[in-house]
Amino acid sequence: LAPRALRRVHGRAPAGLEGALYRNGPAKFRRPGRSAAHWFDGDGLVRRFRIADGRAEMAARFVDTPKRRQETRLDAMLMPGFGTVGDPRAEIASPDDANAANTSVLMAGDALWALWEGGSPVAMDPETLETRGMVTLRPDLKAMPFLAHPRREPDGRIWNLGMGGGRAMVWRLSARGELEAATLIDLPRASYVHDFTATARHLVIVLQPWVQARMVMPFADGFDWRPGEGTRVLVIDKDDLTKRREFDLPAFGFFHLGDAWSDGEDIRFDVCAHPDMDFAARGASEVLNGVPLNGEPARLALAHLKADGSAELQRTGQVAEFPRGDPRRAGLARRYTLHTAGEAPDRPFASALGLTDWRTGRTQVFDFGADHVMDEMVFVPRPGGEAENDGWLVGPSINLAARATELHVLDAARIDDGPVVSWRADTAVPVSFHGLWV
Repeated sequence: LAPRALRRVHGRAPAGLEGALYRNGPAKFRRPGRSAAHWFDGDGLVRRFRIADGRAEMAARFVDTPKRRQETRLDAMLMPGFGTVGDPRAEIASPDDANAANTSVLMAGDALWALWEGGSPVAMDPETLETRGMVTLRPDLKAMPFLAHPRREPDGRIWNLGMGGGRAMVWRLSARGELEAATLIDLPRASYVHDFTATARHLVIVLQPWVQARMVMPFADGFDWRPGEGTRVLVIDKDDLTKRREFDLPAFGFFHLGDAWSDGEDIRFDVCAHPDMDFAARGASEVLNGVPLNGEPARLALAHLKADGSAELQRTGQVAEFPRGDPRRAGLARRYTLHTAGEAPDRPFASALGLTDWRTGRTQVFDFGADHVMDEMVFVPRPGGEAENDGWLVGPSINLAARATELHVLDAARIDDGPVVSWRADTAVPVSFHGLWV
């Protein structure tokens, strides 16, 4: 989609809000010769929503991966994936040949990286969205896994993991995306890890009881749900990866964690906890084919890892996914969690936005209504503002009634009031996974 102006349908853009929201998510699932079988296996489409001078525009472009080029040539979805069986015609020499680059984005120097789970970042031009090519952080580490949820410290340094069964690569990069260190560590078990979190001093790896029991494809078929094993949390010192502690929590499934922080020697972090991983194993395939969701949605919880080695999970009961916070406080103590809300078994995904205050226990919610499917939103600090809720929440929805993508801005301190401004595109792009504000 070439850059196109969005039509303002409500309110006015707040003074001081200038920049771009980049988002990534799967957006190509079907071809005449063969289709993808799982929501996580579509081709990545990077979107850019730009706000300047009170106006907004949208542009989007598919990531030009070897996967997409090969499948375009044969007009069939060939590659094995999270829940899609590979086609015998697929030509695969490394994980990057199956790399869908469809989950998130990261700014690294002058490049925008499109991120997957099982292979390299893909560099793109942030202005034209043209693909520059696979990123190799070191020649001997070409095509190594690089998760789609890196953790960025307030000074810009980047930490990430690359998962490989019972082992993980710990990546440490400069603010510009240059490799500083890559260290292989052993894990207590081969759990599915889509996301991890970090404090200022520690990496926090949550090992849920969805455990890799077989090396098979599609990827999800190799995992067993073992609730009797509980959830284990591994805490590693950033300055010395050999220093580690382990904690035990009740069994829960998860995709996403919020930023962790230290409270003395204790550690806290938020998690959107599922009762199991049925959505990954089954639901995300069914919803791709129009089958209504019937599983229990994730609910927000706060994990507390104590200095004495014990741990507890404070469950809120609040329906929530895609937790975000103020990026200036990554790894530092904070009060709020931004998340989607309003998900129910009989409708596709979320319709609402929530902001949970851990100090008061209250969650503010604004529901856009049954005609909207919400994406994750991001927090954008107000220029000169210092308070944790002094800024805006920015993100898109699909307006099902209008059959169009919309972009919304809410005041983080008053989300109950709804959008201060909304724009509408002349087309709709599919719901996406993750993004960032630049």
